[in-house]
Amino acid sequence: MASILQFFLSLCLLHLLISLSAASNENEIPKSYVVYMGKSSNNHGGEAEVAESSHLQLLSSIIPSSESERISLIHSYNHAFKGFSAMLTQHEASILSGHEEIVSIFPDPLLQLHTTRSWDFLNVESGTTSTPLFHHNLSRDVIIGVIDTGIWPESPSFNDNGIGEIPSRWKGVCMEGSDFKKSNCNRKLIGARYYNTPKALIPPKSSSNKSHPINITGSPRDSVGHGTHTTSIAAGAPIANASYYGLAPGTARGGSPSARIASYKACSLEGCSGSTILKAFDDAIKDGVDIISVSIGMTSIFQSDFLNDPIAIGAFHAQQMGVMVVCSAGNSGPDPYTIVNSAPWIFTVAASNIDRDFQSTVVLGNGKTFPGPAINFSNLTRSKTYPLARAEDVAAAFTPSSDARSCYPGSLDPKKVRGKIIVCSGDGSNPRRIQKLVVEDAKAIGMILIDELQKGSPFESGIYPFTEVGDIAGFHILKYINSTKNPTATILPTKEVPRIRPAPVVAFFSSRGPGGLTENILKPDIMAPGVAILAAMIPKTEAGSVPIGRKVSKFGIRSGTSMACPHVTGAAAFIKSVHPQWSSSMIRSALMTTAIISNNMRKDLTNSTGFSANPHEMGVGEISPLKALYPGLVFETTTEDYLHFLCYYGYPEKTIRAVANKKFSCPSTSFDELISNINYPSISISKLDRHLAAQTVTRTVMNVGSPNSTYIAQLHAPVGLEVTVSPKKIVFVEGLERATFKVSFNGKEASRGYCFGSITWFDGLHSVRTVFAVNVE
Repeated sequence: MASILQFFLSLCLLHLLISLSAASNENEIPKSYVVYMGKSSNNHGGEAEVAESSHLQLLSSIIPSSESERISLIHSYNHAFKGFSAMLTQHEASILSGHEEIVSIFPDPLLQLHTTRSWDFLNVESGTTSTPLFHHNLSRDVIIGVIDTGIWPESPSFNDNGIGEIPSRWKGVCMEGSDFKKSNCNRKLIGARYYNTPKALIPPKSSSNKSHPINITGSPRDSVGHGTHTTSIAAGAPIANASYYGLAPGTARGGSPSARIASYKACSLEGCSGSTILKAFDDAIKDGVDIISVSIGMTSIFQSDFLNDPIAIGAFHAQQMGVMVVCSAGNSGPDPYTIVNSAPWIFTVAASNIDRDFQSTVVLGNGKTFPGPAINFSNLTRSKTYPLARAEDVAAAFTPSSDARSCYPGSLDPKKVRGKIIVCSGDGSNPRRIQKLVVEDAKAIGMILIDELQKGSPFESGIYPFTEVGDIAGFHILKYINSTKNPTATILPTKEVPRIRPAPVVAFFSSRGPGGLTENILKPDIMAPGVAILAAMIPKTEAGSVPIGRKVSKFGIRSGTSMACPHVTGAAAFIKSVHPQWSSSMIRSALMTTAIISNNMRKDLTNSTGFSANPHEMGVGEISPLKALYPGLVFETTTEDYLHFLCYYGYPEKTIRAVANKKFSCPSTSFDELISNINYPSISISKLDRHLAAQTVTRTVMNVGSPNSTYIAQLHAPVGLEVTVSPKKIVFVEGLERATFKVSFNGKEASRGYCFGSITWFDGLHSVRTVFAVNVE
């Protein structure tokens, strides 16, 4: 109670600040702010009510009585961490930021969604044909919380056949809504929540979202499809004979098919309120989930620091409470420094393809054919061709040819377009969905897109004829148009192409490192399938989405790091089911140190341009869930490591104590370069001066294999970078569980820029690989 009395006494100071302030906020428009106050000290409902009361009292001290309707909480956080969100002016927020119990206060951000065979592919690449289903009985008490757009409970992927009673430790709820009943939950889908969205974050309706009105309030039901898809990838039940209108046929299943699911609907098609995401984190931790999966993130352009990022804040307190958090890396690739969700306590996932593609073929009037990645269910055939034209040749009056070439809205003349197949070009800024709508609205028969960058990820156009080709095929198509008096073509419906080589390949859209906030943690951590993934989907009934004569599919095919993230979530749940006592960092380490580094041609992994992929693109490599079950050694990263990270990053000691809610002192020496020294499964050094002495980092491993084993270090380093490991041999005996080693880097003979390599500890059975990235200056 002493802290509460201190809290109320501090209000006097706030009143004084208000009276002294000369700034006027009468014309300011209030908007939603998040007020973060560090780790919670209690989990009791009664004390939570006292905390909420004190928050309201705090608001009443700064909000004018004439606007008393704003003295209310949008969300209150009181389980894993403290704080609230409320409607404030910038002036009021500025006053609150000086309150001694407030760690940070920031405008409520609108975060974005990062939007089967993949599991079989991962098992084949692991060198085994067995599947996670071999251990399916072990995973049924692991609970996965998914923060997303909700869930479609009727999907067969969420049936509870063969699953036992709900674990007694589960404390969550199944919230009802107008279209969602408690009976929609079962022994598989054990929890479902939804949240109200701050009105200030809801964008006005426009012609672009008429078919998708914001419907985040009132029900846990998914009206977008993103949450249903990601959830089933992580933990969907096995469903035989699944396909998307005949494409990708087979058994659809999640990585941990018997794991329990709890859905937290915090997002709509327009995005996700940061304050709502924080509330979902707090609820999920309180409910008793083991892993939280988040396929959402801030934009890479406007990244906030770690204590002003709702996902980073929620994830930090989740790991404090023993809950693992897996996040997507973002879809802003292939440029560097675009990765998000890069805090060291977050497991950050990049996206790759699998050995399957979906192709739609262009047939020109001269008989030449050009297959390209696309998903369409058109009824065009080889027997009839249609006039073919470049988009700039059918431009609207006074339209720049560059705009028409890229098929921007308003750039085409419908009279010239009608009845033709139009060739557009990608320019990196006009999305394929918009280009397709522009061409379709102008009454074109179909569309061919020339885009070298995006051709690795098939775009779905429903029944509308669409395909995409790269620069070489595009050159030949344009050459045909320019050399033919009456060029014609047709676009054939999509066919599945199996056994694609090489695979996996880093997806072009997958956000790249190094991290914009710090380069001393290697991000992304790992890579997983995220291109053209078949999984559960809400029923799509929009015009043009269902092939003629077909029933609405219960499955869909989507791409994005959003799809890669739940692959890692499912793999982590699978490992936790076998090793329930392992911490989240031990599971992360197991997946990272056993990752795959070669493709199905037994060559180095590559990126979308065909060059060798580096760790800033793929992390340590592609996940291998079965290999990760028995990694031999693991790197355990503790909360103390993360608190030291905050010290090294530059946060004040007082702030860190509030975050930790305990007595804590930063090391006497704290600067950014020391971040490289926290016990992470990979190594990153942002600045290695060629003219100074070697830089040394320390790592500690825990033996989770045979108690009597000897590991020898094997070094893979680039030419010019001198790397020394000490000791080169680690011997474990009964009773000795941990061992420490040092790695020194000297760049005096190295080329400037990032150098990549690895250290592998081998005992004859286990290969424990630590990747390093060193920037030589």
